[in-house]
Amino acid sequence: MGGCANCPHSADIARLIRQADLLYAKFRPKEAAVELQKVLRLDPRNHEALARLSRAHIDIGDSIPESQADWQERKIREYRSAENYARRAIEADPESTWGYFYLAASLGTRAGVSPVEKQVEMAEEIRRAVEKAIALDPQNGFAYHVYGVWHRRMAEIGAISRVFASILYGRSLPGGSLEESVEFLKKAVSLNPSVIVSRLELARTHVARHEWAAARAQLNAVAQLPVKFSDDAKHKRHALELQEEIKDR
Repeated sequence: MGGCANCPHSADIARLIRQADLLYAKFRPKEAAVELQKVLRLDPRNHEALARLSRAHIDIGDSIPESQADWQERKIREYRSAENYARRAIEADPESTWGYFYLAASLGTRAGVSPVEKQVEMAEEIRRAVEKAIALDPQNGFAYHVYGVWHRRMAEIGAISRVFASILYGRSLPGGSLEESVEFLKKAVSLNPSVIVSRLELARTHVARHEWAAARAQLNAVAQLPVKFSDDAKHKRHALELQEEIKDR
């Protein structure tokens, strides 16, 4: 992977990627990105570095507080950088699940802070990328997570918005359903049971389907899980807020 296994810089590249992984694990994605850029100076087509840079820029974008005046523009800028690195990762290794996964994830996060028009525009490419990621690795739980959220977003736009999408934007939305959102998010949880955000998103879909007991079960599980990723504390807070919202349901 990366195309430089036997090159003169292979030892340096391995060391830099290990250092980047350590920094990322300490919730320091900006510093991890610095180490990964050093890899690209040695091997511009290194798939591992490109995929990890996409991941880092998604995390950097996610960490920008929405209290800042220009938060949306700054987030979108980071997500666009993540998209660029994901596309380069696919070019470097079109048979790896991770380039396609990070392409779907970067597009999905950008869609999440964009108006409906942009979501309509991006929906089909997100679906193609995540389906390719799953086809390349059916055990990629993170890809199932993205697909589950995608289905809920498409479903929530609703029938009236679909009509407007066709009239105003000249295209129809890909079909998404809450049933398939549950299916894909359950698969994500089964593959990665300790990933907090997958359980939170599954709970949100259960809420959308008025499945209160199932939602509470996922939210209760979130409370017991340790923080593993940089935005887990935020996800735990959102889980508590949702738990409070549905406590009498």
